[in-house]
Amino acid sequence: MKPKEISKSVLKRLPSYLTYLKSLPPDSPPNISATALAAALGMGEVQVRKDLALVSDGGRPKVGYMRQSLIADIEQFLGYDNTTEAVLIGAGKLGQALLGYSGFAEYGLEIVAAFDADETLDGKTESGKPIYAISKLPQFCQERKVLMGIITVPAAAAQQVCDLLIANGIKAVWTFAPAHLDVPPHILVQYENMATSLAVLSVHLSAQINGK
Repeated sequence: MKPKEISKSVLKRLPSYLTYLKSLPPDSPPNISATALAAALGMGEVQVRKDLALVSDGGRPKVGYMRQSLIADIEQFLGYDNTTEAVLIGAGKLGQALLGYSGFAEYGLEIVAAFDADETLDGKTESGKPIYAISKLPQFCQERKVLMGIITVPAAAAQQVCDLLIANGIKAVWTFAPAHLDVPPHILVQYENMATSLAVLSVHLSAQINGK
């Protein structure tokens, strides 16, 4: 179907739909409605219906979507059917954990190499992925035409690393550093703020405890 403009909020919901659809048993009905999907995920039916209409034209009245076709449409829209190569900056414990996570392949992401300011790590490997000195990043990005960078360095170094990535052709940044990054308008930054997630959980728990 013809690509449509889509908001970040919709983009954040689409993986939830995909995960649920893939989790259904093989003997489940071949079709699923927006109503059923919304009920299963505790979301609004109108919202789910609008979201699906943005990525698939396979919906039919009183029938819904063919489940496998809908999965394929969402994966194609999100780019999961094409492998995106990424470099990771910061080969500490968090960085190494991400290097070892095999689940990224399911979402079309491959971390092809890690880079670190600690030159003693140069030439080593983690989970089969090479680690290089940060000084080798420019040549690597030029040769591989990598467009995505993952930041797992301390907050104090995040902006400098981000600037280096952008200077070497990176167009999208996924950062785990607890710091705001200043980037040009054409660069997309996705923040993974663990403090924010923890705050949401803490407030929820507090409300549950105080409500008893």
